[in-house]
Amino acid sequence: MSLTAERNVGEMLTAAGTGNALELRGVTRMFGALAALTDVTLTVKPGERRGVLGSNGAGKTTLFNCVTGDFLPTSGTIRLFGEDVTSFPPHERIRRGLRRTYQISLLFGGLSVIDNVYLACRGVSRGRFSMRRPRRSDALMQSATELIDAVHLGDVAETLVAELSYGQQRQLEIALALAGAPRFILFDEPAAGLSPTERSDLVAILTSLPRHIGYIIIEHDMDVALRVAETVSMMHNGRIFKEGLPSEIENDPEVQELYLGGGHG
Repeated sequence: MSLTAERNVGEMLTAAGTGNALELRGVTRMFGALAALTDVTLTVKPGERRGVLGSNGAGKTTLFNCVTGDFLPTSGTIRLFGEDVTSFPPHERIRRGLRRTYQISLLFGGLSVIDNVYLACRGVSRGRFSMRRPRRSDALMQSATELIDAVHLGDVAETLVAELSYGQQRQLEIALALAGAPRFILFDEPAAGLSPTERSDLVAILTSLPRHIGYIIIEHDMDVALRVAETVSMMHNGRIFKEGLPSEIENDPEVQELYLGGGHG
């Protein structure tokens, strides 16, 4: 299936869904006596791009882990496109169009860029268990090539992943997340460790994603987060304490005091 066809499928699935893209109601996650998340309520509309910001330990990654099913919430509910997925395992959420990137790159270093993306496309396709060796004319291979171009890695498609720069590996992770007509993506600090030039490239990639794909981005780099997010939720001590437009969050005195040291340049 080509990238255009995958986009059409994603748009139809999103249109067929009911309600919000993502809806958390009273989500709490306990680790023994420690509350990593406390009564988190969050609503993201289809196609919306949301930034979730906060200092280390605010609960951002735990929030992602609950949404993906890596952790089940201690209490509360999680709905994905109107369907209650609170108790679903991760693979069932993936089947419903949820994708995620991680803080630490999870790639096959000994394979080429094109092989990594092809495997991602194959893994979410009906023929994923086929033993047939793909040809360059294979539809999934064509889709993988389009995804590589979409994240600006066309020039290194045949390069081993282990030989890529760190920034290129982060771009590759985005290509993997785009495989198989995703409807909603969670980006976990995609700008971490990137150079200023690589950050600019990341912003261009994220802002050019198809409009039907909504996402949440966790990011410490405020310049990146405020450029790619349409709305922002601020977390502190496992709770969401403030939401607003990027300009409102950037200029909020309480946000500046807690996260920006009194100002933001």
